[in-house]
Amino acid sequence: MNVTFYGVRGSTPCPCEQNQRYGGNTACVALESPGCEPIVLDLGTGLRFWGDTQPADGSFRGHALVTHLHWDHVQGLPFFVPVNRIGARFDIYGPMQENGLDLEEAFGEFMRHPYFPVGVGDLAGDFGFHAVDDGEFAVGDAKVRSRQVPHVGATNGYRIEMDGVTVAYIPDHQQPIDGGYEIADGVLELCDGVDLLIHDAQYTPAEFEMKAHWGHCTVDYALHIARESGARRLALFHHDPYHDDDTIDGLLAAARVNPRAAGIAEVLAAAEGLTIALSDRAPSPIFA
Repeated sequence: MNVTFYGVRGSTPCPCEQNQRYGGNTACVALESPGCEPIVLDLGTGLRFWGDTQPADGSFRGHALVTHLHWDHVQGLPFFVPVNRIGARFDIYGPMQENGLDLEEAFGEFMRHPYFPVGVGDLAGDFGFHAVDDGEFAVGDAKVRSRQVPHVGATNGYRIEMDGVTVAYIPDHQQPIDGGYEIADGVLELCDGVDLLIHDAQYTPAEFEMKAHWGHCTVDYALHIARESGARRLALFHHDPYHDDDTIDGLLAAARVNPRAAGIAEVLAAAEGLTIALSDRAPSPIFA
């Protein structure tokens, strides 16, 4: 399975000269394997660029696992060209909503006039909307486990098994507000022994002190979860929009020598265009 990052930022797109190496688009990660229908994790602004790699002739078939409906995780959908073709099909999975809206209604709320000129129903392709809570289910050729994750509002994390390898995706995760290191049981279930954990790493300790209730966590907490769960590889993700390339370089260098990194085979910082090749046969290389 190839895991490719098309958007790695949290909160808001932030393209600028200082962010060229890691990128400025919001959350979007593609899981692809030959002969399998692709799965995309979240629908941030990076979705537009994944769309450039997909067929635009109506033959597109794909799936999306959406963690929650904050703008930075869904705002790419109106610009996803492959689904605006007759014959295309896109199945979207996401958390049950707390306000009584079903998933299709929720997408219809933010893709409508006067907020946007085109509604979901105006796109030429077909959609399937599937509300998922804690559970296990099949998505194309993959087995998926969904668990609720502490954040602000209804939020899922996902564990995906395909081609004999596993990926856990937890891009938004509220660290205990007191700065503690307790981990929700569901989070540990998602991360247990995975080949790759893609995890929220938005804040430094000083930033977390000021924004402890904003729904995110420190790099140190991400390392703690990876070590406690036995994850083989950790990708620091959901970079803060104020963290430029040099800042992320520094956070990554510090993470790699952090005692909490002991036992983790590799710690990396997610960057747009980075592909990680995962195999059940042997440790596999990373390439861009």
